Amino acid sequence: MVADLLLVHFNQVFCPKDPGHPLFGQEMKEAQVLEDGYIAVKDGKILTVGSGEPDPSLIGPETQVRSYEGKIASPGFVDCHTHLVYGGSREHEFAKKLAGVSYLDILAQGGGILSTVRATREASFENLYSKSKKLLDYMLLHGVTTVEAKSGYGLDWETEKRQLDVVAALDKDHQLDLVSTFMAAHATPPEYKGRNQDYLDLIVEEMLPKVKEEKLAEFCDIFCEQGVFSPEESRYLLSKAKELGFKLRIHADEIVSLGGVDVAAELGATSAEHLMMATDSGIAKMAQAQVIGNLLPATTFSLMEDTYAPARKMIESGMAITLATDSNPGSCPTANLQFVMQLGCFMMGLTPVEVLNAVTINAAYSVDRADKIGSFDPGKVADITILDAKNIDYPLYFFATNLTHQVYKAGKLVVDQGRILA
Repeated sequence: MVADLLLVHFNQVFCPKDPGHPLFGQEMKEAQVLEDGYIAVKDGKILTVGSGEPDPSLIGPETQVRSYEGKIASPGFVDCHTHLVYGGSREHEFAKKLAGVSYLDILAQGGGILSTVRATREASFENLYSKSKKLLDYMLLHGVTTVEAKSGYGLDWETEKRQLDVVAALDKDHQLDLVSTFMAAHATPPEYKGRNQDYLDLIVEEMLPKVKEEKLAEFCDIFCEQGVFSPEESRYLLSKAKELGFKLRIHADEIVSLGGVDVAAELGATSAEHLMMATDSGIAKMAQAQVIGNLLPATTFSLMEDTYAPARKMIESGMAITLATDSNPGSCPTANLQFVMQLGCFMMGLTPVEVLNAVTINAAYSVDRADKIGSFDPGKVADITILDAKNIDYPLYFFATNLTHQVYKAGKLVVDQGRILA
């Protein structure tokens, strides 16, 4: 079959395997790396990949052929955990962080998430849209082509819906694809202080049915943490969400190991997030239940903590893991997934192959899009990230620098040498 677009002579093309499930454990060490590789695209989808000179049958009179000596290609990166839509910012808390005040102490003082809730409630749709679009532009310029985006800075129906409406509008308008997660259980709002169960009942009885009816989100998430929501409260909410047909996520074992991973395993959650304090038994339960671990090393970096999620132990125990930015205004104000990938190597001991698998095929499974993205299997969408590097080790070794050369979204060039194209 003749290709519409033929990208040739890459130094290397990183080709994750897609066995029909996330890459678990030792599978994360494996990938095909094509030397002098090419990628053929037809109708915005992958036609084939290979090494050396492409078969002449791929080339017709209308085929666009572009050469990429000195570059590498990967499936478009997937940022599978972000808090994209929010009002305000929290640099005013930075001095407290530098002085050693903990994240949970700042929250208890009315700061943290609750500070952003106040700003988000006051923000208009237009303000939230503009601010979130700018973040998506940063992400696209860093090679990301699909983003998961959570609500959770409203904690009331009106603002939660506004956040989800912004996600839906940006999914329609922006070059990136977005996957929406409903997270009204990010904290207990001030008006429900001391009444967690009443607030969870409000979510269950009023908000969740509206989100489902209006098709505003695919996933439901909750922050299971000391001083926020307990494992029992998390089980209650997520069980009700599951009954309504939501796929599940849970913020767990970020600061204190409470048992959130047990809830994830018990309910068959798609993913558990953070996991810096995950125990050996928790890891074993997640591996057994095939819960994906969405790991967020830039959050540990931003919080100036010493403990990173035990990624090596997770892989050796048979878990599937991803890496994501956790982009948010407080505990991780970044939109640079490449830096997160580098932290995966430097601070978590992952190899370049494991890191690239984490942000491509495994991240695609985490957002339930692996049938369309995450690898170069024929028929998948031609989302392609091209880096100015001679081999796959280089962009992990050469840290804190955006090496994105070009990005293709569904076979269309959308980023070219630091510029977003219309």
